[in-house]
Amino acid sequence: MNWGIFEGLLSGVNKYSTAFGRIWLSLVFIFRVLVYLVTAERVWSDDHKDFDCNTRQPGCSNVCFDEFFPVSHVRLWALQLILVTCPSLLVVMHVAYREAREKKHREAAGEDGGRLYLDPGKKRGGLWWTYVCSLVFKASVDAAFLFVFHSFYPWYTLPPVVKCHADPCPNTVDCFIAKPSEKNIFTLFMVVTAVVCILLNLAELAYLVSKRCRECLAASRARATPVGHHPDCVTWSHKQNDLLSEDLIYLGSDTHPPLLPDRPQDYVKQTIL
Repeated sequence: MNWGIFEGLLSGVNKYSTAFGRIWLSLVFIFRVLVYLVTAERVWSDDHKDFDCNTRQPGCSNVCFDEFFPVSHVRLWALQLILVTCPSLLVVMHVAYREAREKKHREAAGEDGGRLYLDPGKKRGGLWWTYVCSLVFKASVDAAFLFVFHSFYPWYTLPPVVKCHADPCPNTVDCFIAKPSEKNIFTLFMVVTAVVCILLNLAELAYLVSKRCRECLAASRARATPVGHHPDCVTWSHKQNDLLSEDLIYLGSDTHPPLLPDRPQDYVKQTIL
């Protein structure tokens, strides 16, 4: 599998991510993808070959191996990394859609026809929701795979010897797993990095939500303050409206028209995406 394609696509996410998102992306590629490519695939490459049972009954080793290893570690990790990184591509696609829409609008309306987005890459409107949903999805995928790993391999460890009595084994046989200590080390390393990624996603989600709540609260307080008591209320209202509504279309001009404190919606209309 060519992971360089994912690295090239996801490198553009850094432009639209917070500090938590940049740390998460670096952690994914340095401590998860590189470890998976360089070491994990080689450690688990001889799984079936070196799984030895103390019996010569035909088919017994295959049945016991399938019983204790229903899904390979490396295949589960590959699926996990694909599902975790794909939501970030949706953010890049959404920004590309905004930029294409802005370009079409300028070609149709001209330079004096206003703008659809003040900044297509700014996390406002639909892009904010896309980014938040991607964080929730990534954290949920990592948590789900941790649960799956724990279900298949309790406490994420492999014993050096397992006992098998599945058919067609003549009796209870002992089967020996190759390099169990080395596999346990890499398994625990991947589990710890997944937990750290979940914490980073939750921290970034809390940061975005709290920031938006503070902005909405500040804007509502500014609108509720009487104009006569605070001469700079109109200027503060301008800043808050620009802060919360950076996806506004200013009709007829690229400059911001003066917004009245009672009915600013007469001058602007908000974009959905």
